[in-house]
Formats: sequence, C-alpha cells, structure tokens
Amino acid sequence: MPLFVRPIESALFNMKLRAGRPLTELQFYAKELAEWETSAARKEMLDGDRYYMGEHDILKRRRTAIGPDGKLVPVPNLPNNRIVDNQYAKHVDQKANYLLGRPITFDCENTGYAQKIKKILGKQFMRVLKNAGVECFNAGISWLYPYYNKNGELAFRLFPGHEILPFWSDAAHTELDSAVRLYPVEVYAGPEKKIVMKADIFTLEGVRTYIFENGALSPDPDAAEKQSYVTADGKPLNWERFPLIPVKYNAKEIPLIRRGRGLQDAINLLQSDFVNAMESDAGNTVLVLRNYDGQDLGEFRKNLATYRAIKVRSFEGKDGGVDSLQIEVNAETYKTVLELLKKALIENLRSYDAKEERLGGSPNQMTIQSMYCDIDLDANAMETELQAAFEDLLWFVNTYLASIGEGDYSGEEISVIFNRDILINESEAIDNCIKSIGIISDETIAAMHPWADDLAAELERLKKQKEEDDPYRTAFEQARNSEGGEPVNDE
Repeated sequence: MPLFVRPIESALFNMKLRAGRPLTELQFYAKELAEWETSAARKEMLDGDRYYMGEHDILKRRRTAIGPDGKLVPVPNLPNNRIVDNQYAKHVDQKANYLLGRPITFDCENTGYAQKIKKILGKQFMRVLKNAGVECFNAGISWLYPYYNKNGELAFRLFPGHEILPFWSDAAHTELDSAVRLYPVEVYAGPEKKIVMKADIFTLEGVRTYIFENGALSPDPDAAEKQSYVTADGKPLNWERFPLIPVKYNAKEIPLIRRGRGLQDAINLLQSDFVNAMESDAGNTVLVLRNYDGQDLGEFRKNLATYRAIKVRSFEGKDGGVDSLQIEVNAETYKTVLELLKKALIENLRSYDAKEERLGGSPNQMTIQSMYCDIDLDANAMETELQAAFEDLLWFVNTYLASIGEGDYSGEEISVIFNRDILINESEAIDNCIKSIGIISDETIAAMHPWADDLAAELERLKKQKEEDDPYRTAFEQARNSEGGEPVNDE
C-alpha cells in the first residue's frame, strides 16, 4: 500500500504526520477515526440528538442520602420522579420552522431556469433541508450528499454531523480534502443479528468502504474496492467537486445544546423535585424526636431520609417524645424559578416566547418584530452559511441539467430567498399595501401581501383579471388583429 502523501497545499494533512514515522493512508484514517469516535466534540453532537429526542440526563437520576461513612448512598424507596420538560426540542423546532418551514423562492431573470431549479429542489428536497437544519442545530453541522436516485434523477441525502469526520484543506473549513462516514449496519452472523461499524472514505476519486473494528480498518467483503459517485452508460464517473455539502449552524460549528443544556437540566430537576416533595408525606412533615437512640450522625441522617423516623429512649428521668414540624411546599417559589429558567433558556437559545403577554389583543408590527429580534438575528447568521451551501449545491444542479441536455446555466445569476415564517399583523400589512398603490409597482405590493403565497401565480391572476375587467379593450385588440393590424401596445 502506498505511503500517505498529500500535495504541498494540503498543509493541515501533512502536519498530522509525524516526521520519521510514515503511515499508510489506511492507517492514517484509522488513527484519526478512532480518536474522533470517542472525542468530546462527537459526544456533544450525540448529546444534542439525544436531548432533542427527549433522552435527558434526569432519566438517570438516583435519589441519595448521606450514609454512615459520610458518603452519598442510593435510597431506592424515596420518591424519584424524573420529569423531562423538553423545552430544548421545542426551541430547535421553532428555529428550524422559522427559517426553513416555508418554501424557498428562487429569483432569476431567466424564469425557465428558475422553474427547473424549483422542480429539482421541490418538496422532497425541502423536507431533507429542514431535517438538515434540525440536525445542524443539534450537532453544529450536517451534510448533504448529492446522488442519482433509482430514476436517474438528482437527489440529496442527509448525513448527520456525528457520522462525518471531515478533513478540511483550510483553517476556515470551506474546502474538503476528504471525509470519512462512520455508521452502524445490522448484519446477520448465522441466526444472530449484530451491529457492524462501517466507514466510507470519500475522496475526489470515489468512495471506498471498510469495516471499522478495534481501531483498525479492514476491507468490506460486501463492497467493491472503489465505487464511483455516478454511472453513465455503464461507465463510472466522478464529480469535479467534492460531493459533500456542509450545512452549518454558525461559522464555528457550535451546536445549540452547548448553550442550553445546563438550563434544560435545571428545568427538569426543578419540576422533578417539586413533584417529589408533593408525593412525600415526610417531605411535608418532619418528626422532631427527643432523646434520640443512637450516636452516629451519618446513621441519623440516613434513617431520617429513608424512614422519616428514628428511635428514642428515656434519659435522666426524661421520656423520649415525638413532635412534628410542618414544612410547606411553596408552589409559588417553584413557579417563579421555573419561569426564570424558561426565560433564560429562550434568551440563550435565541428563540422566542410564543406565549408572550405582549401578543395579547391586536399587537402592532413593531411589537411583533421586537419579540422576533433574537431568533431573527440568529437566523441571519445561519442564512449566511446556508447561502454558501446553496452556492455549492447549485453547482451540482447545473451540472446535472447540462448532463441531461437541459442547457448550460453555469453563468446564470440566481438569488435564493428564505421566506421566514414570522407572525404578522395582517390588517396592518394589508393597509400598508393599499396605501402603497401608485407609489411602488404592483409586483412589489403583491410580494408583500400576506395572502400571496405564489407571487408568479398571483401576478398571472392579476393580469387575467385586468383583461376580463376591460372587455372593450380586448374586443378592440381582437378586431385589429383580425384585420391584419398591429396589436395595441400598453403604452
């Protein structure tokens, strides 16, 4: 096997190879993969997905008390509610729906090209893109992989961030040298089913599949030695660009879970503790005992926590006794702290409160915009990353269109517009549209109207309506045309 040598411009690759200790290419990938598999960065990605699915740390909680030796010991008979109030997932969905919940608009002077783009990047793609958005919130980054489906059409597949180990050729993480996808596969070894970890190594020359086990890579007996990305007329072909498109939440690829995990855990813990206190009679009533029969303070603490009762005895003519001290659970305190935690989570995740008191009645547009301020600023940063991703994505679309004889659109300028799903005051928006008639074009007014979902279709309907409203003009034009005259211009 050849030694792993990269071009001089791939400096980051060469820095990883120690002088005097050459590695084969396969050994290099195996070493990097083994290190990344258990890394803190990948664990954080997995934690983001785990929290989104509702698998929070509170579910592993055990109730404990101080034991005889002063150490915490589990106390299984205490109330142990483990409540998951998944505010994190709620805000991830809010952010994904806000930016990616509505169809994308492709604005281009060449309407034919825009229609072809819209057809290729239709509803199926929008579902993939929205899921990619959710994944990049959870992991900081997700990946789109262009491929040809069984019908020979261009499609895109989503790879989650925790499956892809990228090897960037620059410090800004804009270009890839190669990448490895690590993923589990269920296989049968005789009658038994087991999980095998496979690793796909992506390069410009194609894909190679290996089995990853015990920190080493070995050839996959079920896969070809090297697979091409595209097959045309039985011939293997590869893309001229690297066929993995990064979809980043932000330039630093920081996942949302890093900003919200502590607050989410506190919300879960607070609600669990409140229900525990309500369920525990001894939590509401503490026994006050005179002449305690015991000397070990640790035993006293454990018995009190476990049984809420301890033994007493007579001492110097004084009998033991039991009094009760009522401790009330202050629900208002819990409620206040819970509201503060939820508000802090909204601010840290840069989301919005859908139950905001300012939305009562008929709020004006300025009030609504102030509520959306944080999520809108965060969406601006993510849209910058998405625009860069679409620049790469449209290259694959243009290459596909050229390959099937639909034309060369490599020089066409096209704008990708993300239609954000923002609450508006419809009455105020419509009133502003009416006041703008005669000042700006009908097309701009139609684009801003809250009831216009498809601008092109709406403009076509307006044109048809105007023709129907002016029957004399239509009849006059038809008469002129039948006599061989020129049609009347709009001027």
